Amino acid sequence: MIQPHKNLTDPQALTLYKNLLLPRRIEERMLKLLRQNKISKWFSGMGQEAISVGVTSALSADDYLLPMHRNLGLFTTRGVDLYTLFCQLLGKADGFTGGRDRSFHFGVPEKRIVGMISHLAATMPVADGLALASKLRDENFVAASFCGDGGTSEGEFHEALNLAAVWELPVIFVIENNGYGLSTPTNEQFVPEDLVDRAQGYGMRGVKIDGNDIFAVMDAASKAKEHALNEGPTFIEAKTFRMRGHEEASGTFYVPDEKFERWSEKDPIDRFTEWLKSEKIVSGEDELTSLQDEVDDRFMPELEKALEADEPEFDLQEQTNRIFTPVDYSNTPPTNDSKSEKRFVDAIQFSLQQAFEENEDFVIMGQDIAEYGGVFKVTEGFTEKFGKERIRNTPIIEAGALGCALGLALEGFKPVVEMQFADFISCGFNQITNNIAKGQYRWMPPLNITIRAPHGAGVGAGPFHSQSPEGWFMQHSGLKIVVPSTVEDAQNLLYSALHDPNPVLFFEHKKLYRSIREVTPDSCMPEELGKANIISKGTDVSIITYGMGVHWAQEIADKYDGKGINIEIVDLRCLAPLDMETIKKSVAKTNKVLLLQEPSTTLGPMSEISSLITEECFEELDAPVMRCSSLDMPVPFSPKLEKHYLADDRLQNVLDDLLAY
Repeated sequence: MIQPHKNLTDPQALTLYKNLLLPRRIEERMLKLLRQNKISKWFSGMGQEAISVGVTSALSADDYLLPMHRNLGLFTTRGVDLYTLFCQLLGKADGFTGGRDRSFHFGVPEKRIVGMISHLAATMPVADGLALASKLRDENFVAASFCGDGGTSEGEFHEALNLAAVWELPVIFVIENNGYGLSTPTNEQFVPEDLVDRAQGYGMRGVKIDGNDIFAVMDAASKAKEHALNEGPTFIEAKTFRMRGHEEASGTFYVPDEKFERWSEKDPIDRFTEWLKSEKIVSGEDELTSLQDEVDDRFMPELEKALEADEPEFDLQEQTNRIFTPVDYSNTPPTNDSKSEKRFVDAIQFSLQQAFEENEDFVIMGQDIAEYGGVFKVTEGFTEKFGKERIRNTPIIEAGALGCALGLALEGFKPVVEMQFADFISCGFNQITNNIAKGQYRWMPPLNITIRAPHGAGVGAGPFHSQSPEGWFMQHSGLKIVVPSTVEDAQNLLYSALHDPNPVLFFEHKKLYRSIREVTPDSCMPEELGKANIISKGTDVSIITYGMGVHWAQEIADKYDGKGINIEIVDLRCLAPLDMETIKKSVAKTNKVLLLQEPSTTLGPMSEISSLITEECFEELDAPVMRCSSLDMPVPFSPKLEKHYLADDRLQNVLDDLLAY
């Protein structure tokens, strides 16, 4: 028998019962629809309803909830519109994602619900960002992040919990331990009998509860919120069991029958029903039947309406408009007439400083960026100017910081994440390409996130500190990719990125940091991202490039100028959006194209641009499109080896071949 909840009136008890019963009754109906092929998939939460309903009931409407597959009761208890919910589950046009994403992969900002993606534990760092927003603004809300036992093996689980503990964030991590990660039992996933034992290792409060006892869940969540707002995060392990398969198609043949028998006796709704009877809150089966009918009457009309709702229609303009939020360039900062000489690194620091002075919503996170100033000293002195709340050292993490940035952006902050080296961005690939890039297309509001990444070779740093990974992200719509080549572009394009309401990857070449100088205005000017520049005009051949490639192109253009050969240099500046109009005009003018890049040849940015030129400019070409790239091999450490690895070692030969064609 579950224990009575203190201060619970009879009407409150009946409301709690109906909140428990509603997701169960919806699920029973959904299983019928699945068999009728009216929905494509169903992830059951039968047997686990007490966790979703209990946590949601215990928290306030301004607290954030970050659910997973089996948390239908969270949505229904928080009062999400049922018609829209059913349309979402059925893939209809009126669903929360309009058919752009499936099942529970959605959020409801007005209800403070941030939905999941398929990659487990990926939203747990997002909860950290939401909680950090609460702490920075002293708003006293918490973020409750849900995760199954299987997801606790993911790296982002560890990064999220460790970051929350270090920063003492108001987060509640709710682990629904139902015994299986799909079909893999917990004893094949981790050694401890209780997951809550991990809490001690993170230095956070840990609580183990009976997840099928809604009163135990509510008590634990209430105490966790109080603790979160005063001392920091809590790890709640809710022991439970799912009474159906991971999803219906996978079945339950791997679960021993005795487990079903044992856990069926702990069914949270049956236990609560018995408590209602024992407390004489309900008089008998007739009243229970009446309550069930009341629940059915609440959702069935909305479900029937959703079943008849329109399917989504594909409209290319509508779909592509979801990818980026339009940028308003009307609010330009005041300018002054002063100018000064700056290095590339100085311009980046100057841009950051101006943005941080103008708007307190800017927060930067990264490794060693506070008192130390970052490994390249970009943020040197920022802690004294802006304080440690806004200039935040992180543990050695990438995914955790990026997910945290997403949470901050959802709360209206303008987070900046510094990758210590661009090479390490691979450790945050999931957050960038799945959580951040796809967010606005799926359901999220604009995400003003800037990710700074020092990249590039030529400094003798070897295979893991010299890569140019900018091309990795070009196929992931929803990201702007900026690679400046000049001091002024570093200054103004970064300032533009910082104010862009879309996620921007900003790649800064390490070799340029202290090797080039330029006199630039002492105020940043925003401009539209995605516009190329003509660095030098020519008529004989176009070298289309970006970043360090611009400097290689300028060197060789100076050599050939004395030979009477005029080379046009197009600096792309942005790889996404890509300025094809400028490219096409240059191709039409010179009729010969050399594509120059620092990344290796295969699947580099210029591979895509080569294809586009061939498709769109074929009749303008007097020769094949030629590429000059670094070799298809890791970046060598030895300067002598590295010299021959890099593209500029072959640039003259490739150019001569093209000119001779």
